[in-house]
Amino acid sequence: MSRLWISGYRSYELGVFGDKDPKIEIIKFALQDAINQKIDNGVEWIITGPQLGVEQWGAEVALQAKEDYPELKVAIMRPFAEFGNQWNETNKMKLADLMKQVDFSDQVSDQPYTNPSQLKNFQAFMLSHTDEALFVYDEEHEGKSKYDYLAAQQFANQHPYPITLIDFDQLQEYAIEFSEKKNLENYEDE
Repeated sequence: MSRLWISGYRSYELGVFGDKDPKIEIIKFALQDAINQKIDNGVEWIITGPQLGVEQWGAEVALQAKEDYPELKVAIMRPFAEFGNQWNETNKMKLADLMKQVDFSDQVSDQPYTNPSQLKNFQAFMLSHTDEALFVYDEEHEGKSKYDYLAAQQFANQHPYPITLIDFDQLQEYAIEFSEKKNLENYEDE
């Protein structure tokens, strides 16, 4: 069984503050391509966290991929109890809805947030329960996912643990490809 950890930027780090932002379509397009490749190469589980942004978009894309890959399983792991309780109602509902759709969800710590060690324990859990990682992350543009990426790199120095990055240059290439695909679809509809 092969398991993939998906993580990356939070939505606000990308300047995304609503579900209609066109950047989301590009990121999901990139994730869809990467996830499909990973599934074709043997990934059976997609495991992500609950953060607004790449993690939730990754779960959404993975759930959509189940239409073509019904054997795929999707999990969301929260780092601690009551994760997201400080969010507004809309974001709480989005997470709750997503957690109902996945094949498995749980939390690494049964305690509400008390200290940063819970986040380190979450990283350790994700690394020990996955076989590779996919990050939407650019080393030249740090964000909170830097810590997950560095933990994965450190882990990969001692274990066979491939890390795939989708950086901003690649996102730009995906944006061009996405635009060309949309133009072709619009042309065919005429």
